[in-house]
Amino acid sequence: MSINQDVIDRKDINQPRGEPPRGGWQGAVSRYFEFDRYRTNFRTEILAGVTTFMTMAYILVVNPLILSDAIFLNQPKDLFAELVVATAVSAGIGTLIMALLAKYPFALAPGMGINAFFAYSVVLDLGINWRTALACVFVEGLVFILLTVSDIRRHLITAVPSSIKSATTVGIGLFLAYIGLGGATEVGGAGLIVASEVTKTDFGSLAQPQALMAIFGIFLTAFFMVRRIKGALLWGIIGTASLGWIFGVTNTPQGFASIPAFPKDLFGAAFVGLGGINGSNWIDFLAALLVFLFVDLFDTIGTLAGVGMQAGYIDENGELPRANRALTADAIATTAGAVMGTSSVTTFVESASGVAEGGRTGFASVIVAALFFISLIFTPIFEAIPAFATTPALTIVGVLMMASITTINWEDLTEAIPAFLTIFFIPFAFSIAAGLSIGLIAYPLLKTFKGKAQDVPLVTWILAAIFVARFIFMTLRFG
Repeated sequence: MSINQDVIDRKDINQPRGEPPRGGWQGAVSRYFEFDRYRTNFRTEILAGVTTFMTMAYILVVNPLILSDAIFLNQPKDLFAELVVATAVSAGIGTLIMALLAKYPFALAPGMGINAFFAYSVVLDLGINWRTALACVFVEGLVFILLTVSDIRRHLITAVPSSIKSATTVGIGLFLAYIGLGGATEVGGAGLIVASEVTKTDFGSLAQPQALMAIFGIFLTAFFMVRRIKGALLWGIIGTASLGWIFGVTNTPQGFASIPAFPKDLFGAAFVGLGGINGSNWIDFLAALLVFLFVDLFDTIGTLAGVGMQAGYIDENGELPRANRALTADAIATTAGAVMGTSSVTTFVESASGVAEGGRTGFASVIVAALFFISLIFTPIFEAIPAFATTPALTIVGVLMMASITTINWEDLTEAIPAFLTIFFIPFAFSIAAGLSIGLIAYPLLKTFKGKAQDVPLVTWILAAIFVARFIFMTLRFG
C-alpha cells in the first residue's frame, strides 16, 4: 500500500527530497526506514524527533504528579522519583518498538486522562490497591495483544469512515491547541483559557506573566513558521522557555544532571497486584479493566487515524499501512508500562508536532526514544521546561491539522453532522475517545435515516454498537 502523496505535497513545510546514497550504518538506516520513499533525510528526522519529544516532555513531570497521589508507600509523592523513571523508561520502550516494528514517527508515553482515571477513579474512589490497579493495566495490555494478533484492532481502524477520520484529525488539532492554551498558571500553564462559573470558560488575564510568555511564544513560532525556518516549533519552545527563565517567570533548571532512582517499589508490582484480586473487588477490577480497554483502544484508534492522515499515511482504501504493527507496539508498550509501574501507555497526539516538522519515518521515533532514555540523567533540565513554553507548538500544530476539514463533504449532512460532532466533542469533552464514539454512533444512524443503511459496512455498525455499550456501561458504573 502506498502513501497518499497528495496529502504530503500540500503540506506547508519544506519536505526534503531524500538523502544522497550513503554507505555504512547511515546507508543501512536510510534503507531500513526508506528515506528515499518518504523524501526525508537524517537532519529532518532528527529535528522531528527532538520536536516531538520537546512537546511531550511535560509527561515526565505531569504523569508522576498525577499518579503519585495514588501510588505511594507511606504518603503521597513519596514515590515521585521512581514514577519519573517508570514514565521515561516505559515511554522509551514503547516508542522504540513503534520505531523499529511499525517504522512510524509516532511516540508513546503514559496517556493523559487515563492516568487521572487510574489515580482518582480506580485507586482513590473505588479503593482498589494501586498494585492491583497496575495488574489491571497489565491484563489490559495482554488483551490488546490478543486483539491485535487476531487482526480485530486493524479492522476497527478500517471501519472508521473517511469523514470521521478527517474530523478526528481536526478535533485532535483543536484538542492540542486547547491543552496548550489552557492550564493553570499556578502550575506553569499558559492560562489563556480559564474556567468560569458563568460562561464555563473564559479568556485568561494578561496580568499573568505566563499568559504573556505564551502569547510571545505563539508569535515567535509563527514568525519562524512563515519564514520557513526549519525547526520552527522546537525553536519556539526553546525561545519561550528561555525568556521565562530570564525574566523569572518560571524556575531555572535546578542543576544539569542527576542519578535516576531505580523504581524498586514499582517494578513488578503488577504481578503482586494480580494476587490482590479477590471476591470483594473482582467486580470493580473487571469494571476498571473494561474502561481501560475502551478508553485506550479508541484513543489509540483516533490518534493513529488522525495523525496518520495528517502525515499522509492513510491510503485510498482508508487504511493505515502496517496498522497491526503500530497497534502491536502500542499493546506491548502498555504491558511493559504496567510492569514498570505506570498507567496505560498509548500513542501520543503530540506526535503531530514532529510530523509537522517533516518527520515521516520511524527514525524520528528512534530519536524520541533515545531522548526519553537520556532524560533519565538530565531530568532537572526537562523538568524546568514550563507548560506555557509548549503552548506555541501545540497551537501551531492545531492550525496545521485544521487543513483536513476541507476533505469533509459538508453538503451531505449524513457526513457533515457526524463529522461536526466528532470535531466538537474531542476538545470540549477533553477526550479523543468520546468524540470518536459520538461521531461513529451518529454516522450509521444518519445514513439509515436517509435510506442508505446498506452503504454502512457491518463492522462500522458493530463498532457503533460497542460505543453505545461503552456509554451505557460508564453511565451505570461510574455515573
